[in-house]
Amino acid sequence: MAPGAVHQDSQTLNGTDSEAMDVCIVGAGPAGLMLAENLARFGVASKIIDERPDQTSTGRADGLQPKTIETLRMLRLADNLIRVGTKVYDICIWGKSEDAKPLTRLGREIHYPEDVVDVLDPYILLCHQGMVEGTLIDSMKQRGVEVQRSTKFETYETAKDGTLKVQIQDHGVEKTIPSRYLVGCDGAHSRVRKAIPGAVPEGNSSESVWGVLDGEVATDFPDIWSKTVIFHPHKGSVLIIPRERGMTRLYIELKADTTTGEPLPTNINEEVVMERARQICAPYTLAWKTVEWFGRYQIGQRVANKFKDENNKVFIAGDASHTHSPKAAQGMNTSVHDSWNLGWKLNLEVRGLAKPILLQSYEDERRKIAQDLINFDFEHANSIAAGDSAALAENFRINTRFISGVGVDYAANVLNQDYRSEVLGGVLKPGSILPPSKAIRYVDHNPVDVQLDIPILGQFRIYVLVNNVVGSTEQRFLDELSTNVTASSSLLSRASTAAQQSYAQKPRLQGKEDEYFRHDRYTTVSELFTFALITTTEKAKFEIQQLPPVFSQSPWTIYLDSVPSLDTKGLPTTTKWLGQLRPGEVAIVNVRPDNYVGSVSTWNSADAGAGAEASKWLDAYYDGFLKV
Repeated sequence: MAPGAVHQDSQTLNGTDSEAMDVCIVGAGPAGLMLAENLARFGVASKIIDERPDQTSTGRADGLQPKTIETLRMLRLADNLIRVGTKVYDICIWGKSEDAKPLTRLGREIHYPEDVVDVLDPYILLCHQGMVEGTLIDSMKQRGVEVQRSTKFETYETAKDGTLKVQIQDHGVEKTIPSRYLVGCDGAHSRVRKAIPGAVPEGNSSESVWGVLDGEVATDFPDIWSKTVIFHPHKGSVLIIPRERGMTRLYIELKADTTTGEPLPTNINEEVVMERARQICAPYTLAWKTVEWFGRYQIGQRVANKFKDENNKVFIAGDASHTHSPKAAQGMNTSVHDSWNLGWKLNLEVRGLAKPILLQSYEDERRKIAQDLINFDFEHANSIAAGDSAALAENFRINTRFISGVGVDYAANVLNQDYRSEVLGGVLKPGSILPPSKAIRYVDHNPVDVQLDIPILGQFRIYVLVNNVVGSTEQRFLDELSTNVTASSSLLSRASTAAQQSYAQKPRLQGKEDEYFRHDRYTTVSELFTFALITTTEKAKFEIQQLPPVFSQSPWTIYLDSVPSLDTKGLPTTTKWLGQLRPGEVAIVNVRPDNYVGSVSTWNSADAGAGAEASKWLDAYYDGFLKV
């Protein structure tokens, strides 16, 4: 068992845990496992339960979008999935017209054109849900946390001290889990959602019925290894998705034949679905060598009217809070990012470092995204069902950034603050994710992806961008900033002290691979804030020891902005993020623990007291949602 893991599960013989968990998670799908993995990483005592005796082995969700791949990269969990998964770069649209012309390719497009989406991984990564679950489970196990299976959530009640009494059946035995917080990641028919007073899913179901088949296919269809949509004027549509291990997934629309009037069979089995697929794909042949998974479903687009209870104690995430069609590969991606958003906020709340508004922001931010997804999915599913290739292509074109995940933006709130007028330009926008950029890490001269280099430890990142760091007004600014943010009166200093005490009592749980990444390199200044310096100054012109303490004590986060040729757009980090800094100008970028930009501003270092003003600006931002 990993160091510090003993507090994760202590159970007495009377059917009640002897000590309350910080968080009880119901459901061990992608949303629940992502949350449990994050909380274990942060050192929050949690228990994750699931009705199923085993993890997903076949079928279900299958596509990871670029933003999700980047998120897993940040957690150091992406490599194996990228190695064994199938990458899909293009999408093809085929159709058969009313006048009996043969089935023809109507168009072929790059899924994520580089002039539309700026990402490290411009493809959909196809790997079934069980592979993603397995990756998260393995990471949790390294930290001493495992899923408690064959365990059913019943209901909960609130004790006088505010603790939740979570009623469960553990292998049929009634038990109670005391927990400070409860999160339902238990699917579309969520029992946790039903237990939250007034929480109901809102939306409609479609009459469209679809079958889905995973298996190895023998066919002469030419675009079997591209993501492909095939429209038939009378018999419906087929969506083809290449899969890992040489498999193919086919989504087959099932509806009454509009030519013959033949109704849909009442018994929709594998052979019925296969025959409809053959009819739609004709004259190309289609046969299955193997079938690993078969399913059928009816499309519904619903969003829960509440993602939490009134007391900020009970939450829902993933399919428990939103459901939609699976054909745009959004479900698993949206679900894990629900947990990505909630995890770090729960960590700060459990540690007593958060104001109530921080947990409130989970519902505000993620319900907006769920509604955006439902609106997109409604048009997307209808375009496929209607056989409208032009509408489908337009739907993809308009929503490319949203589909990839990089266009999933949060509205302005206490966490995402508008620019000050001094900011010049660039692509940074509060409420949007930090874009990819390259720089040289000073300490070892390694070229790194700036947005990925600092490990995810539940901390905020404060990037200071400056041209000259020695012998200049910018150096004076940095000295003044360092003096003020480390002063005992500053909020950042007081919050850092409180965080240090909290992590001493409740340390982050270490996995066996963490020793290679040496996370302690990034908490030398603060457990809550990692300061990073990005400069265009040449390496030969300054030494780390010449920098003020908040930077010199964190040498692994000093970056040289000197390798635009390695960037996705061929731009230096400063130029890409902010545009050109004026002479003497200094910029500061606050980045949330989930890699979203929180706030951005600039100062003229020649102005008297500019560094002190920047420190006050930082205090004001973090005072909006942190408490000491």
